[in-house]
Amino acid sequence: MKNEIAAVVVTYNRKTLLSECLNRILNQENISCDIVLIDNGSTDGTEEMIQTQYQRPEIIYRKVKVNLGGAGGFQYGVKYAVIQGYKFVWIMDDDTMPENNALFELVNAGHALEDNWGFLSSAVYWIDGKVCMANRPKVTLFSHVCADRCRQEVVSVIMSSFVSILVKTDVIREVGLPIGEYFIWTDDYEFSGRISRNYPCYMIKRSKVIHAMANHSKADIAIDDIRRLDRYFCLYRNDVHCYRNYGVKGWIYIILKDIYAIFNILKNSRDGKRDRLKTILKGFKEGVCFNPQLEMLERIF
Repeated sequence: MKNEIAAVVVTYNRKTLLSECLNRILNQENISCDIVLIDNGSTDGTEEMIQTQYQRPEIIYRKVKVNLGGAGGFQYGVKYAVIQGYKFVWIMDDDTMPENNALFELVNAGHALEDNWGFLSSAVYWIDGKVCMANRPKVTLFSHVCADRCRQEVVSVIMSSFVSILVKTDVIREVGLPIGEYFIWTDDYEFSGRISRNYPCYMIKRSKVIHAMANHSKADIAIDDIRRLDRYFCLYRNDVHCYRNYGVKGWIYIILKDIYAIFNILKNSRDGKRDRLKTILKGFKEGVCFNPQLEMLERIF
C-alpha cells in the first residue's frame, strides 16, 4: 500500500460515469490515493472495463454477487479500507466528478484545522455549475448550507452525503461503519451524523465536485416513477431510524417531513396516490422498530 488515503467508490451498471469518476480520482493534483471500488453486481460490462482499462495497482476492485445497495456497498468498502490500514477514506458515488484539487483541499483544510475534525465534505455542484440541491450538507436538523454560508471557506456541518466526504479511519473505528441494512438512502446522513455527535465536522468550499445525477432536486415520492416505491420505503424507514436518535427534535423533524410528503402526494401525484401514501406510512411504521446492527471494528491503540 503506497497511499494513506483510499477513495471508496460504489458502482452499479453505470460504467460510463464510473470511468470518468475513476479518471478524475486518478488525476488528482499534489496528492494521490488508492481506490477501493465496490461493484454491486453490474451487468453492463463494468468488470470487463476494469480488467481492460484499469488494471492498476492503486485500484482494488471487488465485485459482489448480490446487489448490496449503496449502503451495503459503502459498508463493505469502508470496512475493507479500515482493515487494510488506510488513514483516511474518501467516500463517493460513481457519478461524483471531483475537480483536480478536490482531495488536496480537503486534506489541506484538515491540517489547518489541526486535525480536530471527524469528517470533511466537499462543496457539491450539479452539471450546470449551480449548487446541487440534493447534496447540501446540513447545518442543523432543519436546515442545509445556504447561499450565504456557501461564501464561507469552512462551514460547520452535522450531516453530509456520500458525494465526496473524507473521514478518518480512527474515527470510524470509534463510531462504527455505515449501516448496510439501510440498503439505499439516508445511510450517509446517519453515518455522518453519528460522527458529528462526537467531533466537529465541516464543509470545505475550496474542495469542489460535480454530482452528475440526472436531476439535482431531492427525491420526491409524489412525482417519481411509481416503480421506484421500494426505494422510497427504504427512505422513509431509514429516516425514522436515523432521526429518532436525536430525541424530541428528531421526532418533530421526521413527523413534519412525512406530513409534508403526504400533502404533496395528495396535491401533485397523478397516479398511484394510495400506493405512495401506503409507502410512507409503512416506512414510518417499520422505522419505529427498525434496529439494524451497527458493526464496529477493533480499535487500534
